[in-house]
Amino acid sequence: MPATSKEEAELKRNFLKQRQSLPLHLKIEMSKRRIREFYEHFDGKVYVSFSGGKDSTVLLHLVRSLYPDVLAVFVDTGLEYPEVKDFVKTFDNITIIRPKFPFNRVIEEYGYPVISKEVAKFIEDNRRNPNGYTAKKFDSNSDYIKKYGSRYDLSKWKFLRDSNIKVSAQCCNVMKKQPAKKFEKESGLKPFIATMAAESNLRKQEYLKKGCNSFETKRPASTPLGFWTEQDILQYLVENNLPYCSLYGEILKDKTGKYFTTKAKRTGCMFCMFGVHTEKSPNRFELMKTTHPKLYDYCINKLGCGKVLDFIGAKY
Repeated sequence: MPATSKEEAELKRNFLKQRQSLPLHLKIEMSKRRIREFYEHFDGKVYVSFSGGKDSTVLLHLVRSLYPDVLAVFVDTGLEYPEVKDFVKTFDNITIIRPKFPFNRVIEEYGYPVISKEVAKFIEDNRRNPNGYTAKKFDSNSDYIKKYGSRYDLSKWKFLRDSNIKVSAQCCNVMKKQPAKKFEKESGLKPFIATMAAESNLRKQEYLKKGCNSFETKRPASTPLGFWTEQDILQYLVENNLPYCSLYGEILKDKTGKYFTTKAKRTGCMFCMFGVHTEKSPNRFELMKTTHPKLYDYCINKLGCGKVLDFIGAKY
């Protein structure tokens, strides 16, 4: 009998787990194969989406180890740490693009990026259509939760949904995706992107749906690190002695042999609140208070992120 959609999904998840458990040297060869396939399919009309973070630093090194002349594109959203911008400037063949308007207008027009892209999107959807499909996700007793399980239960965020705080998943789209898509349309180049399935449930679902390379989708893209983990990224940086942004501090090993950074765990947009509620203290905002006090004051007080963090119970 043919496999059901549920069985096919389980097979894909198991396949991903197997790939994620492979040793790094095999992952490198697999990723290089995906890079070659994508590059050749588009006759070299490609670029690397380069954020200055550790993941895209590894991706850029991998791509340029095969094709040294591939362009890197950095989206200057105005939300990057100064150290990230300084690091990006150390690379050759970089194009810098910018969004149409700044972060303060994004939160005014759409809302704050808080909890996660997935949760923020469902809060947006449910607020627009209170009796719609997404309402089931905020009800622990709904048929949807009973059918699909507690991992889809968003009832703990009802207090945020029902508040007067504007919440939105639009920030990444407006600040990063739109300028990137505009660049792609004007240049005809297709992107290599350093996203990994291990980063979030949303990215895991995207990987399970598309794999590393998508050629015929509305926006063709390659994510050749899709089956890597953060440990792979740190190991690659160490073993290849690659320079990386100073915000991370040193990369060391703990007693179990696991790699870790001595300073920042992430170097994404400074004022983004996605995932901060899961971080151990000192979290990104507590660290920012010490390392970048002026930017911290602007974020917490001028942009109003402090009131949002207070509401969800996150330290800052």
